[in-house]
Amino acid sequence: MDLQLTGRVVLVTGGSDGLGAALVRTLVAEGARVAFCGRDEARLHAVAEQVVGGPGEAFGRVADVRDPQALAGFVTAATDRFGAVHALVNNAGASSTGPFEKHADEVWQADLDLKLYAAIRACRLVLPLLREAGGGAIVNSLAIGARAPGAGSTPTSVTRAAGLALTKALSKEFGPDGVRVNAVLVGLVRSGQWERAAAREKIGVEDLYHRMGHNSDIPLGRVGRAEEFADLVAFLVSARAAYLTGTAINFDGGLSPVA
Repeated sequence: MDLQLTGRVVLVTGGSDGLGAALVRTLVAEGARVAFCGRDEARLHAVAEQVVGGPGEAFGRVADVRDPQALAGFVTAATDRFGAVHALVNNAGASSTGPFEKHADEVWQADLDLKLYAAIRACRLVLPLLREAGGGAIVNSLAIGARAPGAGSTPTSVTRAAGLALTKALSKEFGPDGVRVNAVLVGLVRSGQWERAAAREKIGVEDLYHRMGHNSDIPLGRVGRAEEFADLVAFLVSARAAYLTGTAINFDGGLSPVA
């Protein structure tokens, strides 16, 4: 299937590692022009090197999405480079969970700043550009805890639930402008954070993934792959998903009890 992404400009936050890096590689392979940001310059450079010579092109910019000025600078750099924006993927974020009574206000605020307010600001910056382009797409990368929170899942599950509400509200408000807004709710997926966890536990990363896949009640019996996430998001930002908006798709191998 031709996703018709050739020449389309896609902005990806949190694109220097894991799911975001896989998405950058997939989008460039589909011919898109990709601007991506992250906090680690070395990782950004590594991802950019991986896609050199692809059908599309990409450039990375150091930016902490929690900093409004840095986020605005990233969007400006993207438009200066490519002249337009056709899609935004809010992917920046990390899981912050634990017993509710142990989380001070500072923990909650940090989680909200990273995963909710950054997405709000990015949408606010990009929506006028999507209108100028005649429409486009926004995808918010969330977690299955947004719809099915468990014990010890705060603050992440609450922040992600807010992101889900944002997704639905924006889809209603900006649908008439041709802007589609969807979300992907991620379950257990291979990523850098699990590789680092395996190193801390001094076990092989494949052993960790095997244990996670078989001990987590995932119907498919394995954790997901970053490339599979990237395939789904690439479809959602493409013209092939032109009649999809306001929806949240579980990317979890069937783990979530909520469809």
